[in-house]
Amino acid sequence: MVLAALRIRDFRLLWFARLISLLGSWLLVVAIPAYVLQLTGSLAATGLTLAAEFLPPVLLGPVAGVLADRWDRRKLMIATDVLRALAVALLLLVRDPGDVWLVYLALVAESVGTVLFRPAAQAHTPVVVGTGPALTSANSLNAITDGTVRLVGAPLGGALFGVAGLGALVWIDLATYLMSALAIVMTARLGAADAREEGSSGRFFAQLREGVIFLRTERSAAWLLAVVTVFLAANASLSALLVPFGVRVLGGSMQTGLLMSGLGAGFLVGAPLIRRLVDRMPPAYLLGGALMATGTAFVLLFLSRSLVAALPAAVLIGVVGSAALVTAQTALQRITPNAVLGRVSAVQFTGEALATFLGAIAGPAIAEAVSLDFAAYLACGVTVLSGLMALVLLPRTRVVTAPP
Repeated sequence: MVLAALRIRDFRLLWFARLISLLGSWLLVVAIPAYVLQLTGSLAATGLTLAAEFLPPVLLGPVAGVLADRWDRRKLMIATDVLRALAVALLLLVRDPGDVWLVYLALVAESVGTVLFRPAAQAHTPVVVGTGPALTSANSLNAITDGTVRLVGAPLGGALFGVAGLGALVWIDLATYLMSALAIVMTARLGAADAREEGSSGRFFAQLREGVIFLRTERSAAWLLAVVTVFLAANASLSALLVPFGVRVLGGSMQTGLLMSGLGAGFLVGAPLIRRLVDRMPPAYLLGGALMATGTAFVLLFLSRSLVAALPAAVLIGVVGSAALVTAQTALQRITPNAVLGRVSAVQFTGEALATFLGAIAGPAIAEAVSLDFAAYLACGVTVLSGLMALVLLPRTRVVTAPP
């Protein structure tokens, strides 16, 4: 069952913490850039909000992984939730264009907290649920959570911003981080002593080197990260092209919003469907097939000239795209020993941030230089290529349990 992991009390609390804090963050995804644009009238100032969020993951990702393996992960998650609550509180002080620097400071500080939280949470999950079928259930539930929040968070935040203003959304986001911290406080210190006993030995840079050595020796994990990074770069390019495609080809912002909803709906369907397959099929075949299907579905989407044709393709993208992400995350958690999982997860998130940033820039740039169709089909080709990489490079046998 997809809900099997929810039978574990500590996972229920971790899942709630993830859900509530993620929802608070997504309420501000549209609201903060809109507020900066409203305040300054500057597209450049608005664009810097994106840069402020992506800079910490690129610079601090590997460091965050060492800390996740060196410190008590439970305490680290609680501390970063409090940090993120204090960071978003800075937004309450922004009143005029001269205060915009506080927006960037708040976003950087919040992003630093997220960079520290994510590898700790990912590494702690197998400690709570184990590495068997419950881990697949946990990752599927997290994917469903992500899809649901993405489906409703940004539109809801945009609507609330228009009605209540930024201040109300900031208070909501602040409250969600504190609720997340409280939920994690209520979890047991399960596995904390053992994990920290292994992770606290040695100097900081020696521990960082241990993570690099593991990726050099365990080629399956290294290739898995490479495949996912290539996919995410292409996916970021395609995502950046969806809005102009929806406006120019499908007819406007309403059609584009429906297209985004179709992606979210597919994400919700795909996560539970993939659960049983992840436990039964080798990563090479499952991830490779899902990525090639994602690239093909994007081709169908960009070939569409009406919402009627585009919407089924968007749902299909959500289904196979979520399947690819659940497969990749579960395989990485099972391949990697828990003692270095924080560091390896941080490498994953750093690559994800860098790939997303570069892909989001490259897609529109190529579209401007050549054409939107050329840029879209090029990114589709790279997505299919990532699937072929998975078929060639990843394990062709099932990965059931992680080493200790």
